[in-house]
Amino acid sequence: MVEYEYRELTFHRDQGRGEVRQALTEHAEYGAWELARVRVYLGGARRVVLRRKIIRVRRTA
Repeated sequence: MVEYEYRELTFHRDQGRGEVRQALTEHAEYGAWELARVRVYLGGARRVVLRRKIIRVRRTA
């Protein structure tokens, strides 16, 4: 069974699209996060949920 860890990011309506894209790109490139969910609220705020696989190392000896 695959296990994931999640990270939630919140962006205010004042932040531009380019700034949000840059933040998500950095998380994806350097932290191996992938996009799980985006919610845009009536006021313009965005809530983004990122996820990545949890890799468990098993002892072989």
